[in-house]
Amino acid sequence: MPEPADGRLRKGERRRRSLLDATLRLVGRGGTAAVTQRAVAAEAGVPPSAVLYYFASVDGLLVAALTSVNDRYVARLDTLDTIEDLVELVEDCARQDRLLTIAEYELFLHAARREDLRAELRRWDTALAGAAARLLPAAADRRPLLVAAVNGLCLAAALGSPHDTGVLARLVDG
Repeated sequence: MPEPADGRLRKGERRRRSLLDATLRLVGRGGTAAVTQRAVAAEAGVPPSAVLYYFASVDGLLVAALTSVNDRYVARLDTLDTIEDLVELVEDCARQDRLLTIAEYELFLHAARREDLRAELRRWDTALAGAAARLLPAAADRRPLLVAAVNGLCLAAALGSPHDTGVLARLVDG
């Protein structure tokens, strides 16, 4: 998201981003249960009142964190056109701090438990299916395999397990 021109708005957007980042760190270390107003404030180095100034509730903060993570990945999926782009997305997931990857998965699991958040899961699924359709236009039967491979490779990264992104190219090349 581009920074607003107004200085106060920029400061507010930076503070909001700082709270989201703090939330992801807490979720990565201790799950969604670790996210409290005081814990987020302490992690971000701000007064506890700042949390509820920027977010209506701790639940709203978790939803915003989930949406932010999903926005980032969906934007990348929507623009990728080559298998190399997809491999890079998966490799970026594997290269980032493992606790961040765990936090992202924890937020997706949080969404899976709540009907009101399942639209975020469908948004990921739709974007990944769209990428598979672009990469495999004439091989509809292999698209679900590509989707499953991406999901599995990203989960392997979260678990710290070995992963072979070469499987993606092999699926696309047939």
